[in-house]
Amino acid sequence: QVQVVESGRGLAQPGGSLRLSCAASGDNICISAMGWYRQAPGKEREFVAEVTTSGNTDYPDSLKGRFTISGNWAKNTVSLQMNSLKPEDTAVYYCIVRSCWVGTNYWGQGTQVTVSS
Repeated sequence: QVQVVESGRGLAQPGGSLRLSCAASGDNICISAMGWYRQAPGKEREFVAEVTTSGNTDYPDSLKGRFTISGNWAKNTVSLQMNSLKPEDTAVYYCIVRSCWVGTNYWGQGTQVTVSS
């Protein structure tokens, strides 16, 4: 069983920054990538960022330049640095762990990010 634990929930003002972290653990864990999705009230879950164990990163065009994801594969952790935050970034952020076995993913429980003045 794989455990996925997020940390770094918080409140930020517009234009501010927050950093989220996610740690994966478990017996015989094999990770190909880790990333983040988010879900705002009344909206569908959307892709935020992903980094592979080979170092490739991916972001939707709407978040490029503001969000940066990085991975530490010695510790099976990823961090998401969010800058120039906007109220529309308010959402529950979910960490996803993609297993080496294609099609097997693990999700964290989510962490709340609120951007408000």
